[in-house]
Amino acid sequence: MTPPSFASRRDRRDDPDDKVIPGSTVTDPTPETAVPPTLQDDKALPIAIYALHIAGAVTGGFTGLIAAILAYISRKDAPDWLASHYEFQIRTFWLALLFSAVSLLLTAVSIGVVMLVAVGLWVIVRAIVGLSHLLKGQPYPTPKNWML
Repeated sequence: MTPPSFASRRDRRDDPDDKVIPGSTVTDPTPETAVPPTLQDDKALPIAIYALHIAGAVTGGFTGLIAAILAYISRKDAPDWLASHYEFQIRTFWLALLFSAVSLLLTAVSIGVVMLVAVGLWVIVRAIVGLSHLLKGQPYPTPKNWML
């Protein structure tokens, strides 16, 4: 005895006007998967990444590192307009790291502390500007720009 097949079943429609071919089968639709499909226009992750960048100004860049990792992972499957935000977020991390390293070297001359504060403010402003473009549903216009 063979077990019943769940992929197809005998066509037993109750509609008398329907032309039913004896012995035909109707294929069941594919079952729902546990993993949801990729969300092409989901803004939640880029918003969270911008929030992590803003928090990075307070945490000394630790959450900025997490933001960069998330942006690297999400960039390849994103539509073009979201990919521009991910690229902007990645560049924000690397530029902030560079500027922070230079600032730390200059702390010996006392100007480094002021520069570290300026880098923190720069990251916050970049994240807010990027967030405003994201919430409008627009791609970031110049993701490779150094300033804004």
